[in-house]
Amino acid sequence: MKRRKKRIMLLVPMLHQGGFERVCVATARLLEPFYEVYVVIFDSSDIAYDIKGINVIDLRLGSKKGVPAKIVQVIRRCIHVMRLKDSLGIDIAYSFGPTANLINALTRRHNQVWLGVRSYMDMGNPKQIRFFAKHSDKLICCSEMIRREIEEKFKCDHAYTLHNPFNIADITASAAQEEAEIPWEDGRIIVSMGREDVVKGFWHLLKIFSEVHKKLPDTKLMIIGKGEFEEYKQLAVDLGIDDAVYFTGLKRNPYPYLKRSTLYLLTSYNEGFPNALVEAMALGIPVVATDCMTGPGEILEDKYGILVPNMSPEPDMNAGNITAEEKTVASCVTGLLENEQEMERYRKLALERASMYSTEKYVQKIQEWVEDV
Repeated sequence: MKRRKKRIMLLVPMLHQGGFERVCVATARLLEPFYEVYVVIFDSSDIAYDIKGINVIDLRLGSKKGVPAKIVQVIRRCIHVMRLKDSLGIDIAYSFGPTANLINALTRRHNQVWLGVRSYMDMGNPKQIRFFAKHSDKLICCSEMIRREIEEKFKCDHAYTLHNPFNIADITASAAQEEAEIPWEDGRIIVSMGREDVVKGFWHLLKIFSEVHKKLPDTKLMIIGKGEFEEYKQLAVDLGIDDAVYFTGLKRNPYPYLKRSTLYLLTSYNEGFPNALVEAMALGIPVVATDCMTGPGEILEDKYGILVPNMSPEPDMNAGNITAEEKTVASCVTGLLENEQEMERYRKLALERASMYSTEKYVQKIQEWVEDV
C-alpha cells in the first residue's frame, strides 16, 4: 500500500516584499515534489512573489486597528487555521514571523508545530519567545546566534538553525531575463536592497555614499525596495547627491538591477538573515556590511566580504551631521572601489560563499526533520 504523502502547512501573514515571505514561497516550491504543501496567508493583497502553481489559501483576515479589533481578528484566524489543520489532515504546520507563529502556537492540535524565528528583533520580546518555546515542537532559527541565545536564555532544547535557501542558477537566470532600467549609462553603482524600514539604516547609507561620491564622482547609489522614501529623497537633496541616487521602488525581479551593480552595501543595525546580501553575492558582487547582532557576521565570517562596526539605530536626517562612524565606512568603501585586485578577490569569495547556502542542503535538513515526525 502506497504511503500517504505528509501534509505541510506553511503559515505566513502576507506575501509582500520581505525576507521571510521570500523564504516561505521558496520553501513551498522546494517541498512540493515530496509533500502536499499548502501556503496559508491572512491577506493576499500586495503579493510580490510568483505563486503560480502553489496551493495558496487566503483567509481574508488582514490586520485590524485597535486592540479590541486585533483580539477579535486573532480569534477568527485561530478558528480558521484550526479548521484547516483538521480538514486538510496537516502533519506539520510551519509558520514564518511572530504574527503567524502566534496563530500556529494557539492552534496546536495533533500536528507538529514549527515556529520560525526570523529576526533578532524577535528576541526583544522574551515573553513571546518563552511562549513560543513552550508551545512548539521546533523553534527554527535563521541564524546560529539566535538559536544559541534561545537555547541558553530560555532553556529550550528544541531550537534549530536553518539557513535560508538560495538557488544560484535561478538567481543568475533571472538576472539575465531583462535589462535593468536605470538612469545612468556608466559609472560604478553601489546598491542596497530592502523595503523602507528604519531598521535598514538608509540614512547611514546616503551619508556614507555622499562621502564616497566626493572622492569618486563617477559612483552612483541605487536603493531597491518598496516604499515612498520621501525622507530619504529629501536627505539626498540636502546632501547634494540626488542626481546620483536612484530609488527603484519594488521590483518583482530585482536581479537585473543587482547584476548592474559594482558593490553591495548593507547598513542595517538589525537583521535576522539578510537574503539580499547573499543574493548579491550569488551574482558575484563584493559586499560591505555592518556587523549587526545576527546575519552579516555569520555569512561573511570576516572573510567573504568586509564587515564594518554597527552604527547608531537613531535616525538622523540632518545632512550637516555626518558621523565619524559613517566617514570610516565611506573610507572603507572608497578604498575597496579603488583597488581592482581586492574587488576581484571579493567577487570570487562572494560566489564561493553563496554556493554554500544551496537549496539542496535546505531541503535535506527539512526532510530529515519531517521523516522524524
